[in-house]
Amino acid sequence: MGLDSFLGAIDTASQSLSVVNRSAPDPVLRMLETTFADQPVDVDELSDDARGDDVVVLSEQTPEGREVVATSSLEEVMNTVLLVNSDLYKTGQANLAEFELPSVLTRLDDVPFSLRGYPESDKEKLLLVAISRYIERHAWRAGDGRLRSSFQRLSRIEDERGTRAVYQKVAATDVQTHVYGIPDWTPPSNSDLLTHGGYTNDFYDSWFVVYTPPGDDSTDTTDSTGSAGSVGAADGGRDGSIDSVEPGQPVALLALETEPKRWEGYWTFRPSLVADIDRYISQNM
Repeated sequence: MGLDSFLGAIDTASQSLSVVNRSAPDPVLRMLETTFADQPVDVDELSDDARGDDVVVLSEQTPEGREVVATSSLEEVMNTVLLVNSDLYKTGQANLAEFELPSVLTRLDDVPFSLRGYPESDKEKLLLVAISRYIERHAWRAGDGRLRSSFQRLSRIEDERGTRAVYQKVAATDVQTHVYGIPDWTPPSNSDLLTHGGYTNDFYDSWFVVYTPPGDDSTDTTDSTGSAGSVGAADGGRDGSIDSVEPGQPVALLALETEPKRWEGYWTFRPSLVADIDRYISQNM
């Protein structure tokens, strides 16, 4: 049993991203379509007099019909994923107080993704990079609890200036900050990071960022649609900010490199699933 046993732990409703009343040029729509190509998320566009221009709407299929889950501006999606590359997160984006991610992206929780890295794709993997930063910011914002993050190689923390700055900020709070990877780097003696090194497949192949609040009792508040009930109501988080999620909400990203530069995984707000992943990491890594 390894972390791969958790890949089949989710089931999701059909999801769609719709660009409403688009005035942005055609290449923007094509970039969004490319980002979610071959994923279980449809991308389309439509006109709606009840909404403004250049709006992105996330909806999902329910027994009662399609239900709007979140709404964000197209500009927010462009500035966090479509018009940037992963170097922005490696070398910058260390200002956690200003980092936000559109709710139409964060609310794609419990969606199984299969993503390619560079050079096969320069956008797909970026979605996981952005979600990782989102969870790191969530932990920093909470100020306590526990964060577990894997890097495959611990030296990435030292090599990537933006990543190093973020983890210094998180570890400086009361968040227990655990980092995992092949032990090719040791933090300085005054570091608050708790390092875990190893050479099993879980260390070589995993990409996880798991936040657990203090005193978490692992009670599953998942509603019948499969979304965490405390994340927000349908069409919630419409301002596109992280503030649509309560500071004490557990959240986990889990992805595994199933073949070179191809990742399969998901992120979830389900407390019991987050607790199971956290427990496995604690006991086996």
